[in-house]
Amino acid sequence: MTTRMGTALITGASSGIGAIYAERLSRRGYDLILVARNRDRLNALAKRLSDETGRSVEVVAADLGAKADLARVEDLLRTDASITMLVNNAGIGATRPLLESNIDKLEDLLTLNVNVLTRLTYAAVPGFVARGGGTIINIASIVAIAPEVLNGVYGGSKAFVLAFSQSLHNELKDQNVRVQVVLPGATATDFWEAAGTPLQYLPSAIVMKAEDMVDAALAGFDQGEFVTIPSLPDIADLDAYEAARQKLVPHLSLSAPAARYAT
Repeated sequence: MTTRMGTALITGASSGIGAIYAERLSRRGYDLILVARNRDRLNALAKRLSDETGRSVEVVAADLGAKADLARVEDLLRTDASITMLVNNAGIGATRPLLESNIDKLEDLLTLNVNVLTRLTYAAVPGFVARGGGTIINIASIVAIAPEVLNGVYGGSKAFVLAFSQSLHNELKDQNVRVQVVLPGATATDFWEAAGTPLQYLPSAIVMKAEDMVDAALAGFDQGEFVTIPSLPDIADLDAYEAARQKLVPHLSLSAPAARYAT
């Protein structure tokens, strides 16, 4: 008998990473609110998971890029006291160089990857704090720390997710609100087709199965990680990266320029 864990609201839940999170979390004892545009896919997933796990699974068909739909989901996060976890998974990718990109599509990317994630988080967190706890899982990407790998606007949007998560982690650590940010590498989902580079054009050595990615992310969550990079072999490398960042922090804002800039 699994323990009831409250309700997890998952965006981008109709397929890929979001659907796998839904399955894994339902088996951990979470009831679910599944948010995505494709109602038929959501309904099929909800029925299967409800039948298999006995959990309550609610479907919310919503285009988060549309203000009215986003407002409905924000209202749910503000008012449903059963919600204990928000998985910000919905996102858009881009793989083409800037000079080959459509600026309107990049604006849509920024809306979903940055604005929507921010608004949903701000809708959820006050309730988590008031109720004494909760969890935010933000799905970023390895391009958050390697923006030169793909389109820079996409990389910048995921760098925002990482920076925003770092700030939340620091602000909420004493409020019993857990924040995890996941930085997947290339993952086998329909993301790549939509982003402009079909999966078959990627070297198989760099592509992880979506199930393996989510399982690794949840293992990192269980181990108490704040940042989880599913394919990183040695956590000491991430620790060294963070230590180097922290070494910079005391010297980033001082009253005088560094000596090397003296004229």
